[in-house]
Amino acid sequence: MTNKEFAKQLENRTLQFAIDIIELSTQLPNTTEAQVIKNQLSKSGTSIGANYREANRSRSTRDFKNKIQISLAEASETDYWLNMIEELNWKDLPKLKSLRQEAKELLAIFTSITNKL
Repeated sequence: MTNKEFAKQLENRTLQFAIDIIELSTQLPNTTEAQVIKNQLSKSGTSIGANYREANRSRSTRDFKNKIQISLAEASETDYWLNMIEELNWKDLPKLKSLRQEAKELLAIFTSITNKL
């Protein structure tokens, strides 16, 4: 697989992840506390792909690295919020576990990309 093919595949993967996060967010309880977590989760979960897409359109290696590091941080934050939801037992665990697994895999991918720069 070429770098360009990998980049396109990862863009699609992060887009699907963002959609899945938004779908999960709509199913969370309608309490004040849940609203805070819902907003944080939606922001971080959708930011991963947005920043990765921007990285692929960057004008310099420095800009690329910065955007990748933001994607990395957002993946970590997203896993944090998913972990909190899991601990609070707010959502059925099978879908939540797969989202946590995907967040961890994205975190590993962005860590690997960062380490190669």
